[in-house]
Amino acid sequence: MQLLLLRFFEHSQRHSHCSTQIKTKDQRPKTKDQRPKTKDQRPNPNREGLPLIKQTTLGSAVETDGVGLHTGVEVKVRLLPAPPDTGYVFRRTDLGGFEIPATVESVAHCGYATTLMRTGVMLSTVEHLLAALRGANVDNVFIEVDNLEVPILDGSAEVFTDMIGKAGVVTQPLARRALLVRERISFEQGNRRISVEPADHYEIDCLIDFPHPLIQIQQFSLRLDNGSFSREIAAARTFGFTEEIEALQRSNLIRGGSLDNAIVLTPEGMLNQTGLRFRDEFVRHKILDIIGDLALLGMPILGRVVAERSGHILHAGLMSKLLRVRSAWDIVDMPPSAKTLTQVERSGAEYPGTGIPRP
Repeated sequence: MQLLLLRFFEHSQRHSHCSTQIKTKDQRPKTKDQRPKTKDQRPNPNREGLPLIKQTTLGSAVETDGVGLHTGVEVKVRLLPAPPDTGYVFRRTDLGGFEIPATVESVAHCGYATTLMRTGVMLSTVEHLLAALRGANVDNVFIEVDNLEVPILDGSAEVFTDMIGKAGVVTQPLARRALLVRERISFEQGNRRISVEPADHYEIDCLIDFPHPLIQIQQFSLRLDNGSFSREIAAARTFGFTEEIEALQRSNLIRGGSLDNAIVLTPEGMLNQTGLRFRDEFVRHKILDIIGDLALLGMPILGRVVAERSGHILHAGLMSKLLRVRSAWDIVDMPPSAKTLTQVERSGAEYPGTGIPRP
């Protein structure tokens, strides 16, 4: 996964509605200072004798099935253990196990859901499953899917989170890597914006603003550690508005949508009879989407994400812009205390253990 992330940096890319244009190999940067650090060069906080967090995978295979939100097709998904440094890799079992890595490079579309594509083969609505994996601190998983969309289940990440709990999480020999943010990067479209800035932990601060009596302005902050995803975010469901249904259906979307897998809002209230799971369920679900989309970076973030009225398109734009600004991030081995790591990594004029000057 680290190599895939570094390869993304080496490519010159242009972000346009979540599609990327990648230069051929002979056009890649060749100078030493343009290249990201190799595995042996990356900052190594263990020079200070700190213990490192190990990578993880699932203890056993686990599966479920359901319908795709937008396609309406029946689909089965199976999560399997994977070796260290695999990351998240989808396998289309209906196409002979064709693999689609869950990386920024693979993003094809991200209007109402995040869709990945490799050489013309697509897989849609991956964000809730990826959020559950990242939220549970699972680093390496093979994900088998037998159709072109991950099932929506109840519209949240709770079923996926429960599946991970059932499978168990086991440690692996290699150290977990993290994307250490060194400079603030932002991406904006009108009054919608998202940014990431240096911080000692993975933190998300999200604000949404909808002219609806059940939503209006909602704000929620989360530090992604110690089971916070499972407690605060996993159960928050996706939502939509009755006035958008006809237009979405004309676009061949939400063909699998129902009151069982989404909150459906009328002008004055909601159609669902079960009520909200949280008073601010809507902003919590937006954080769920942020975690799932940013999981495409391939590793946890050591930084603070601030989002205002964001969505999948802005999430993809931020990731693409961040990876193009090489001075804005480093890949580091992760010790148990992220605060200790960032103190070590920012404490001198060189990257620890490398002799390489800081930018």
